[in-house]
Amino acid sequence: MKLEEPQALDVFSALSQETRLRMVRVLVQAGPEGLSAGAVGEAVGASSSGASFHLAHLERAGLIQSRRESRSIIYSASYDTLTGLIEFLMADCCSGRPEICAPAIAAANCSPAAKETSCAC
Repeated sequence: MKLEEPQALDVFSALSQETRLRMVRVLVQAGPEGLSAGAVGEAVGASSSGASFHLAHLERAGLIQSRRESRSIIYSASYDTLTGLIEFLMADCCSGRPEICAPAIAAANCSPAAKETSCAC
């Protein structure tokens, strides 16, 4: 997903709040299976109402998505949006010098080989 500047600004705005940033990180770590709203709230120390408020904000920004499973709402990270954000940030960084971007690209590469070297995944 290619982000344009207005959408990137919405994403940055959503991430500029501590609880929401923590929620996104928890959901990225949870993987595509996601977590229930209660589990996300518990992981970041948010009340049920606070968690719902922040999760809704993140969903509006496109950073997470929700699905119903029985009586629970399960949230998961929107990896397309997160990838788009990284691409938005890195689009012009190299200015024809790929060695400038190499460390950032290596850090974002979560392959098994990267984990053995420099990836903090």
